[in-house]
Amino acid sequence: MWIIVSIGLAVLSIGLGVFSYWAATNYNEQKTDVDSKISDAVVVAKKAQADADETKFTKREKEPNREFVGPEDYGQVSFSYPKTWSVYIGKDASAGGVYEAYLNPISVPPVSATQQFAIRVTIEQKDYDKALAAFDPLVKKGDLKSSSFSANGYTGARLDGSFSKDIRGSMVIFKIRDKTLTVRTDAETFKPDFDTLIQTIKFNA
Repeated sequence: MWIIVSIGLAVLSIGLGVFSYWAATNYNEQKTDVDSKISDAVVVAKKAQADADETKFTKREKEPNREFVGPEDYGQVSFSYPKTWSVYIGKDASAGGVYEAYLNPISVPPVSATQQFAIRVTIEQKDYDKALAAFDPLVKKGDLKSSSFSANGYTGARLDGSFSKDIRGSMVIFKIRDKTLTVRTDAETFKPDFDTLIQTIKFNA
C-alpha cells in the first residue's frame, strides 16, 4: 500500500509539474502576444497622431494666403494662394501677346511643357469657344472629363484628367472680354490646393 501511495504521489507530482510548466509557458506566450499587440497598437497610434500633426502643420504653414494679381489690361485676374509658394512670371504680356505665370511650393522649376507645376496661369487672345474646343479630342477619348464651373459669379468650364502622358490634373477656363483665362494644376498632389484656389478667382469681365 505504501508503495502504491508513493507511486501515486510521484505521478501526481510529475503531473502537477508538467501542468505548471505548461501553464507558465502558455501564460508567457499569451503575455508576449498581448504585449506585442499593445506595442503595435501604440506604434500605429503614434504614427496616426504624427500624420495628423504634420497635416495640421502643413495647412497652418500655408496660411495666411498671399494674393496673386495679373495685369490690369488682361482682366486683372486675382486669387489667393499659399504663402509658402513662389511665383514666376514667364511672359508678362507687357508688349501684348500671351501672359503666363507659374506657381509652385518653395521654388518654381524651369518651365517646360512636361514639367509639373502646382498652378499654371495663362491669359491669351484666343476665342473662348475655340480654346475649349481644343480639348474635345481628349474629352471624346475619355482622357478628360468636362463639366461647368462657377465661382464668385463667374461661369466657365472645368476639365479633369490626363492632358498628356506627363500632365494629369485639373483646369478651369474663363472668358475675359476678347481673351481666355486658363488656370491649371499639373498633378493630383496639388488638387486640394487647386480646388481651394479657384474658389477665390476674380477678374474684370
